[in-house]
Amino acid sequence: MTSTNTLAEALAAGTVVLDGGMSNQLESAGHDLSDELWSARLLAERPEAITEAHLAYFEAGADVAITSSYQATFEGFVKRGIDRARAAELLALSVELAREAARQARAKGITRPLWVAASVGPYGAMLADGSEYRGRYGLSVDELERFHRPRLEVLAGARPDVLALETVPDADEAEALLRAVRGLGVPAWLSYSVAGDRTRAGQPLQEAFALAADADEVIAVGVNCCAPEDVEGAVEIAARVTGKPVVVYPNSGEAWDAEARAWNGRSSFTAEEVLGWRASGARLIGGCCRVGPDAVTGIARALRA
Repeated sequence: MTSTNTLAEALAAGTVVLDGGMSNQLESAGHDLSDELWSARLLAERPEAITEAHLAYFEAGADVAITSSYQATFEGFVKRGIDRARAAELLALSVELAREAARQARAKGITRPLWVAASVGPYGAMLADGSEYRGRYGLSVDELERFHRPRLEVLAGARPDVLALETVPDADEAEALLRAVRGLGVPAWLSYSVAGDRTRAGQPLQEAFALAADADEVIAVGVNCCAPEDVEGAVEIAARVTGKPVVVYPNSGEAWDAEARAWNGRSSFTAEEVLGWRASGARLIGGCCRVGPDAVTGIARALRA
């Protein structure tokens, strides 16, 4: 573990700050992410850039770094000519790069506890066609479990502090992921992508969150990669239905155009909103796409004031 306390213990004691978007931080450093592997491509080509991105968030005030494995899958790597053994090495490397950033943060004098969350994106992220924001892939729960389990095993074997089951659009996929994390020996959080009071696939959030209520492996539930205005209602539902700490990390408020692979609109994310989310039950708070180190600094200052 990166610290002497577990993340679950920290959440029980207070509020923990998450990082922001990995892709926007890499792009701001000049890296081209315009292919199907997205930020995962740099695991093979420029791993030091990923460490630098994690470090920027730790220096900005984040307590948790989410790894660059969101879009990293065996199937996705195979499409790029990377065999299964090398793909497993790259998945494990994503955890080590975040650990290295924590070590560098320590060397720079950061003394607060730091944790690493291994990102596990939905099936749709591998397709890279925007379907992670729709769900309903035409696969059964069993098929989705078989897809997720192998990379979960590799990521868990790299010993992150927590597995981030994130941007999940569909309660069926959440059920598959909850099955797949059983017995791995690493805690997890489950985070849906939502629109209003429903998952992106259209299921009521009350039903979706209830799937995780009795899952011992799950230390937090919540939402990410959604509009900031969708957060507060979702936090209230998650806290009420599960009794678990709530994780929230919305986008900046801009809209993603999957066909053009570009963001449109203006940012509506403000750090002050986090105080309302905390009052509603959120304990693990940060940002997702288009939320950078400056915004994370604002979140940290608001929560630690």
